[in-house]
Amino acid sequence: MRLRNIPEAAGYLAASPYVVHNPKEQKGKWRELFGNENPLHVEIGTGKGRFIVEMAALHPEINYVGLEKYSSVLYKAAKKQAAAALPNLYLVCWEAELLGDIFEKHEIDRIYLNFSDPWPKRSQAPRRLPSKEFLRLYYGLLTDSGTIEFKTDNRPLFDFAVDEVPQGGFQIDALTYDLHSDPKMGEGNVETEYEAKFSAKGNPICKYIISKAPRRA
Repeated sequence: MRLRNIPEAAGYLAASPYVVHNPKEQKGKWRELFGNENPLHVEIGTGKGRFIVEMAALHPEINYVGLEKYSSVLYKAAKKQAAAALPNLYLVCWEAELLGDIFEKHEIDRIYLNFSDPWPKRSQAPRRLPSKEFLRLYYGLLTDSGTIEFKTDNRPLFDFAVDEVPQGGFQIDALTYDLHSDPKMGEGNVETEYEAKFSAKGNPICKYIISKAPRRA
């Protein structure tokens, strides 16, 4: 998908009080930025921000950080947050591969992966956000009780992600191949922009929740 360049995006993000411009300096200190000891949830690939802004509004007792690597996309999320002015949400323009540069070990309580790029070529598998390579990265950054929630309408990507779970050091706690028809997992579901678009077309939404697998003695 070709991204439309928004000339004013860089200037807007630079001036936004909701965008963290020095995220490396926050490593291990995110709760100081929020001014509390609440759980820290991170969305990787926050897109236009519908999901994370709504989640932050629904859960003021949780701190949220939304990561998006494209400034022209993050610009739209920043405008949503500017309108909402939620004190428990910050945004960062950052690459997922460099997550360890801005978060300390065991600093994150939950990671959200929503409708991630499928990178369909076999050679691109390590670039997929639910790949074992990324799962091993997340493993070190999550607390011992930390979890990952992954949603997609792309069944091949989801099947791949499920297979990667044990190789990344995790175990599956819950799984569905049709989130919107699942009374348990669908309860309280907050949609992303893509989710609303794809589900309106009748595409079933897949989701898993995973946690760290017990270490073998």
